[in-house]
Amino acid sequence: MRTLRATILAATLACLMATSALGQAPETVAGLSPGEALRLGERMYREGILPSGEPMRAMVRGDIPVDGTMFSCASCHLRGGLGSLEGTVVTLPTNGAWLYQPLVGARMNPTARERLPEHLRRDEFRAAYTDATLARALRLGLDPTGRPLHPVMPRYRLADRDLQVMIYYLKNLSAQPSPGVTADTVRFATVIAGDVDPGKRAAMLAPLEAHVQAVNSQSRHQGRRAQHGPFYKEEKLSAYRQLELAVWELSGPPATWEAQLESYLREQPVFALLGGISAGEWRPIHEFCEAHRIPNLFPITDFPAISATDWYTLYFSKGWYQEGETAATFLRGVTDLSPTAKVVQVLRDDPAARALAQGFQDTRKRLGQPPAEVIALAAEERIDGDFWTRLGARQPDAVLVLWLGPEDLADLGALATAARMPGMVFVSGRLLGDRLYSLPEGVRPFTYITYPYSLPGEQGRAWLATRQWLKSRDIPLSHERIQSQMYFVGWMLSGALKHIRHDFYRDHLLDVMDMMRDQYYAIAAYPRLSFGPGQRYAAKGAYIVQMGPGPEPELIKRHDWVVY
Repeated sequence: MRTLRATILAATLACLMATSALGQAPETVAGLSPGEALRLGERMYREGILPSGEPMRAMVRGDIPVDGTMFSCASCHLRGGLGSLEGTVVTLPTNGAWLYQPLVGARMNPTARERLPEHLRRDEFRAAYTDATLARALRLGLDPTGRPLHPVMPRYRLADRDLQVMIYYLKNLSAQPSPGVTADTVRFATVIAGDVDPGKRAAMLAPLEAHVQAVNSQSRHQGRRAQHGPFYKEEKLSAYRQLELAVWELSGPPATWEAQLESYLREQPVFALLGGISAGEWRPIHEFCEAHRIPNLFPITDFPAISATDWYTLYFSKGWYQEGETAATFLRGVTDLSPTAKVVQVLRDDPAARALAQGFQDTRKRLGQPPAEVIALAAEERIDGDFWTRLGARQPDAVLVLWLGPEDLADLGALATAARMPGMVFVSGRLLGDRLYSLPEGVRPFTYITYPYSLPGEQGRAWLATRQWLKSRDIPLSHERIQSQMYFVGWMLSGALKHIRHDFYRDHLLDVMDMMRDQYYAIAAYPRLSFGPGQRYAAKGAYIVQMGPGPEPELIKRHDWVVY
C-alpha cells in the first residue's frame, strides 16, 4: 500500500509539472481525476492493461492479433517514451515533448537550423500531432500526414474513454526535465549508510569525485564545441552540463534512514544517486528510490533488495543471495547425482548465511526441486572434526551446502577420512575470504566453491586500466574491488549522459543504461556485466570452481559463469 500511495503521489506531481508546459490541467479526464487518469494511462502504456483491468487488444502487420500484456507500448518506446532501436526497426519517441511538435526543427536552436541544408530547413519529416491525429495513429496506424506507420506498430482497439486516458498520459510522459537538472548543471548524490569502514568509504567516494572533476574540467572545451562544432553534433554538444555530487550520510538505525533521505531531497533535489555504500542492508534506500522514482546506479552492498518488478535501483549483483542462487542452479545440472540425493544446508544465524541460504532455497523452488534440509547452528555450538564425522555418518552420500566461515571449516578435512563421505560439498568463496586457500586438501576433490568475481589472473587489461586511472588521479590503491566498481560507474555514466542528450528524464536515464552493450573492458571485478530492459542485477552469476592440489593451488573452473 505504501508503494501504491507513492506511485499515485508521483503521478499527481508529474501532472502538476506538465501543466506549465502543456497548459492548465483539466478538472477531469474521461470522467477521472487527472492523477487517476495518469495512473491508469501509465498502466496501459507500461503493462498493456486497460482501465477496466482487461488486456489491451491490437493488430500488428495487418492481421496478427496481439495481447497488450505481451506487446506493451513501453516494450518498444521504453519507459521514458524516447524510443529505441531494435535491428532495422527505429521506434520514435512518444512523449508529449516530441509528439506535439514537428519532428525536425523543434529540437534545434535557430542558429543550428540555419546551418542545415536548405531542403532540411524547409521541410519537416513529420508534422506535430494533435489529439485527433494521435488518436488516429493509435487506432489506424497513420501519422499526421496520413502516411502508414511501420507495420510492427500495433493498431489498438480502444474505446473512446480509454483513448482519452492514453492520450492524456502520453501528453504528460517525460514532458518536463526531471528534478536536479538546470540549464547548466546536473546534480547527483551518493549515499553512505550506517557505520561504514572508513577505508571502504574512501574507496567508494574518491573515484566518484574524480569522475565528476574530470567531466567538469572539460566545460570550457565542450562549450566551445557547442558553439562552433558541426551542425549535426549541435544537439549532442549543447546538452553538456556540469556535474555536482552531494554526499548524503545516513546514521542511526535503518528505520530512520527514510526520514533522513527525505530531508536531504527537500534541501537539494537530485537527478539520480550514484554508487553509495552501506554497512548492512540497502532496502531503505531502495524503497526511497522506488517511492520517488529516483535512479540509483550501482550501490556497493552485499544485501540488495531482491525483486523481479522494482525498477529504480541498478545493482552490480544480488550479493550473498546470488551465490546461493548459483549453487542451486549448478546443482540442478549435475547429471550423475542421484535424484533422491538429500541436500542439507548448514549455517549459523548471521545475515550473510541467511541470504546465501535464501538464494539457494528460492532457486530450488523455482527449478521444481524439493527444499533442502537446514541445520542451523547455535551461536555457542563448536564445530570440530567430530562434528563433521557425525554429520557424514548421519547424511551419507548427501550434498552438503556449508554456508560457514573459515573458523567453522578449519576441521572440514575430517570428512575425507569418514566412513561415508558426502556426495558433494559446496562452500562460499567470499565467506572464506583470504583464507580460501587453506581449504583442507583431502576435501578438495568433492568440494565446490562459489566464486562471484573474476578469477585471479583474469581481466588483466581491465585491472591495468583501473590502476592507471587511479594513479593518474593520485588515488592510492586500497579496497581495489570497490575502486574498480566505482571506476566503472563513472565510465558508464559518462556514456549514458552522452546518449540522453537534452532528454534529462530519470526514466530515460535508466532506459539508456538498459540498452547498453554487455561490458567486459571497463569492469575488472566481474568477467562481464550484462544489461537489458528491466534487468536490475548486472553480474548475472558466479563461477563454480574447485581447488587444485598443493600449498599454492589454482582455482579450476568446473562451470563457466553460471547465468540464471
